[in-house]
Amino acid sequence: MKALFYTREFPPYVYGGAGVHVEYLADELSKLMKIDVRCFGDQDSKSDNLSVKGYPFENPIFDGADDKLKSVFKTLSTGIQMNTEPIDADVVHCHTWYAHFAGIIAKLCYGTPLVITTHSLEPLRPWKREQLGRGYDASSWVEKTAIEMADALIAVSEETKEDVLKHFDVDESKVHVIYNGINLEQYVETSETATLDTYGVDKTKPYVLFVGRITRQKGIIHLVNAIKYIDPDTQIVLCAGAPDTPEIGEEMKNAVNAVKKTRENVIWIDKMVTKEEIIQLYSHAAVFCCPSIYEPFGIINIEAMACNTAVVASAVGGIKEVVVHGETGLLIPLEQQTEAPFEPIDPDKFSRDLAHGVNQVISDKNLRETMAKNGRKRVEDYFDWVAIAKQVETLYESII
Repeated sequence: MKALFYTREFPPYVYGGAGVHVEYLADELSKLMKIDVRCFGDQDSKSDNLSVKGYPFENPIFDGADDKLKSVFKTLSTGIQMNTEPIDADVVHCHTWYAHFAGIIAKLCYGTPLVITTHSLEPLRPWKREQLGRGYDASSWVEKTAIEMADALIAVSEETKEDVLKHFDVDESKVHVIYNGINLEQYVETSETATLDTYGVDKTKPYVLFVGRITRQKGIIHLVNAIKYIDPDTQIVLCAGAPDTPEIGEEMKNAVNAVKKTRENVIWIDKMVTKEEIIQLYSHAAVFCCPSIYEPFGIINIEAMACNTAVVASAVGGIKEVVVHGETGLLIPLEQQTEAPFEPIDPDKFSRDLAHGVNQVISDKNLRETMAKNGRKRVEDYFDWVAIAKQVETLYESII
């Protein structure tokens, strides 16, 4: 059997959880079958059962386009380029709307069975209009078309499956819940501390860690607003880059600078760090905080748990299936607006609640250590890529 992945992200160009997912799933599946990856970029490699080919995203023909529409136009163009080489795979598997147009073309033009993994859903990310303008209508159309014509859909959590059935016209029998996974040999607690020294983290003081993109979805502004309620001796380490728009990047900068006027122990690492660096940051954090307002799964939580770190996270989406309240961390209730943009009804209360959870875990060493141990055990039991790849293989076989 041979599978073809269409994806925007693939190493070395990975900036989010979907890219992490594709990287590790492709590697694990390549031990079971031939895997071709067609992605955005200049990659060109082959090793054993895994071949990777990048297709250009940047194109001067779009230089005169509206700034908010350039990304959409480039995405659709790259999706066409991905299909110019013949397809000999038994199944095409798409990841995120950026790659869905390529999957649509593959199914229509080559007749190849189509699998879509729903890492997130456009109807539940209305803030994307800030980034794409009317292009958000185009991305929503691409996603809807691909999902409704797919032969099988993978939802990364039970709640994501419910969202798919609510927002799209699909047969429930086509939707399969298969969790994200993690490389348990790579994501392990380390005693190395060079990264902490590099970024000025005081190794004698506890710190709460955030990892993620600067986007409405990840809720980082709510964590920044929570800092004033977090114990003054607790350091705040924000590993946050790749803002969705210049505007939200500026909002983040202003919020952090305002906090720094009254607090010195806030460290903002405003770039994408290496795996080795992030594993060190996870390993030595007292608490990992995930304040997302929308999260289909939240792979960052299992990364932290795998590194023996307790988690304080918002009780939304797939996070509720990953973090066990009181055992591997704390889930913070989030009362949200029922209509877009799904922000907290009372943002200050949410920020206070986040801070309370962080303070509770940091102040109780026994609780923190127990959660850390339980978290690693849960990751080992439920989120191993080896078992997940076999589930995906079985799904492929069922539609070929």
